[in-house]
Amino acid sequence: MYRSLLFLFVLCFAFPTFAAEKPNVLFIAVDDLRPELACYGKQHIHSPNIDKLAESSTLFERTYCMVPTCGASRASLMTGIRPARKRFVNYLTWAERDAPGITTMNTQFKQNGYYTASLGKIFHHPKDNEQGWSEPAWRPQGISWYQRPENQKLHAERQKQGKRKRGPAFEAADVPDNAYADGVLAEKAIEKLQQLQKQEQPFFLAVGFFKPHLPFIAPQKYWDLYDHSQIQLPENYKVPQDAPAESIHSSGELRAYAGIPPKGPVSEETARNLIHGYYACVSYTDAQIGKLLAELDRLQLSDNTIVVLWGDHGWNLGDHTLWCKHSCYESSLQIPLLVRAPGIKGGQRRSALIETIDVYPSLCTLAGIPLPKHLSGQSFVELMHHPDTKWKEAAVSRYRNGDTIRTDALRYTEYTNPKGKRTSRMLYDHSTDPLENQNVAGKRTDESKTLSKQLNQIKGRDGKLGGK
Repeated sequence: MYRSLLFLFVLCFAFPTFAAEKPNVLFIAVDDLRPELACYGKQHIHSPNIDKLAESSTLFERTYCMVPTCGASRASLMTGIRPARKRFVNYLTWAERDAPGITTMNTQFKQNGYYTASLGKIFHHPKDNEQGWSEPAWRPQGISWYQRPENQKLHAERQKQGKRKRGPAFEAADVPDNAYADGVLAEKAIEKLQQLQKQEQPFFLAVGFFKPHLPFIAPQKYWDLYDHSQIQLPENYKVPQDAPAESIHSSGELRAYAGIPPKGPVSEETARNLIHGYYACVSYTDAQIGKLLAELDRLQLSDNTIVVLWGDHGWNLGDHTLWCKHSCYESSLQIPLLVRAPGIKGGQRRSALIETIDVYPSLCTLAGIPLPKHLSGQSFVELMHHPDTKWKEAAVSRYRNGDTIRTDALRYTEYTNPKGKRTSRMLYDHSTDPLENQNVAGKRTDESKTLSKQLNQIKGRDGKLGGK
């Protein structure tokens, strides 16, 4: 024991810089990114830079957002607490209003000696939790959504008809990467890394990319990575058998765009163009992430920087006839999550069920800073080290009047009215029906009852601020 204490004494006092050094954090968010990436086994997608990151990271194969809409999802992740029927509800959510007094992730890092900076989209509102950033949150300004003159004109004309009227849902233009916002964001993030590299203070740099969010606009070269004739509609391009009506929405987010009918299905060619455009945007954002990671290497910061890449929620590309997110189906809820950390072996995969509320405590653990008492999630760092670590048996999410639980093989969802009375439910067995084509809740009532009880126990346990 004496020798151990002596060693610590020498470590702390003879080498104070080494002992006090904390890892930096590069926190990369990608809007609307579903786990349709080559590193997730989808070889038709060109995502070489994210795939390269996966080679040095722990890739979590089954990660789920808390709410499938941006503002609410981000607020839940950044506060580390679960949503509820009246908390973290829609895309306009402010974390500081729905969870007043809660220490957000960026604030926790700032209070523990980190320089914190936000570029692009992290919270939905740039001024949300602004006291948690060491400098004002930054976003690209003055950049046109569209680069083709005819699309700029159409967008301007439709904007005069109302804020919900927009130009085309997709665009390919022969322009450089920085003609669009994410290219400018990548350049700004590289510049910020260069500034932070000169500081002695550890940094928490959050970079939130906008694509592949609608509209699906990207330079032509990224569209050219895909053969349009090979673009396929999803196998589950239909409403699941016996699915409750309230599980299917009208894809309202898409309806704002020119060329999209106000209701009903889009044409098959429009569907293919939307899918093609989404793929192009994924590749475009992948290229910007590659530039950022290359600069991290060039500045020799990689060895002491935790890198996290996550999507804020899933996305439907015609799945169950749906476009956008906003549902309790797997395709709306599953996200990619990659974590690279100093001292942890890369190239690993974990199939454990991860909830995005687990990200906050995990980053605190990796950085060696305290975990606030209010957190609902749990650190998965031990799971990164040891794949046989005992872990949670379910991931719970919600959207509006639907609450859903994902276990190893099953997804159970129940819808309730404002008084909490169940109005409908659905159960999908992923061992036999991974695309969720047949609702078997009515046939497998015992399993539905058991999952309902488990779901409501978790909701009740974590439903209040500060509850664990």
